[in-house]
Amino acid sequence: MSKKHPIIAVTGSSGAGTTTVKKSFQQIFRREMINTHVIEGDSFHRYNRLEMRDRMAAAEKAGHKHLSHFGPEANLMPELAGLFNQYGQDGSGKSRLYLHDEVEALPFAQDPGTFTPWEDIPPETDLLFYEGLHGGYVDEISNVAQHVDLLVGVVPIINLEWIQKLHRDQSSRGYSKEAVVETILRRMPDYVKYIVPQFSRTHVNFQRVPIVDTSNPFIARDVPTADESMVVIRFTNPKGIDFSYLLSMLHNSMMSRPNSIVIPGGKMGLAMQLIFTPMILKLMDQKKKAF
Repeated sequence: MSKKHPIIAVTGSSGAGTTTVKKSFQQIFRREMINTHVIEGDSFHRYNRLEMRDRMAAAEKAGHKHLSHFGPEANLMPELAGLFNQYGQDGSGKSRLYLHDEVEALPFAQDPGTFTPWEDIPPETDLLFYEGLHGGYVDEISNVAQHVDLLVGVVPIINLEWIQKLHRDQSSRGYSKEAVVETILRRMPDYVKYIVPQFSRTHVNFQRVPIVDTSNPFIARDVPTADESMVVIRFTNPKGIDFSYLLSMLHNSMMSRPNSIVIPGGKMGLAMQLIFTPMILKLMDQKKKAF
């Protein structure tokens, strides 16, 4: 952690909704005129798309059927921890982009599923913002979480997470349902071992819970809407959180535990603005005083 060069990380698995949360943060950054450098978790994958397919095929042939982007084998975890450490020290480091599709790849004249070259992070940024799978990652070699000043978890209940992934990967990425289910099953050991523990390290967790039947996610015709959901917001340290204010601003909300508030799903964006704006401004105030 660093008062001079703060880091915010949003962590969650594929299909959890971290991209939506990132947009809420970007609104705050834009409104408060905070100069932010964004790191996408996919940019720290170890292999490009074709290389990953080859690695998975070779691993399966060798009897290892669970190689996935959720685990350290397929990611540059020491490098991610190293970037966070370096940025916290002097605000520098190197980053790159992973080009998911043709639209993203076109400006770089590269193929989809490849990485752009590593480049220096622009000087004089106010903070580093990470969104991806491993913002709270810790193992015997790499400790990413220790460098993060504000760690946010996005973790819908598992059936909803699967529904979101099924619909996203089929509609926007052209995968068959069978292929998506196979991916879910292949990733499960790494999900349990490497993704789930991160949510015990977060400062704030957002867990969306549908209030419609999602008992069989593999036949769901659509994704439950925000208005068909509630969101459980859990604070690791509730000291300083004005729950009375939040309850007054977020109508039809309630306290479920001393450190948790439950809000209507449609209020999630507003809740993020109310919760994170003062937290971010505090980081900026600490940064100003440190210099």
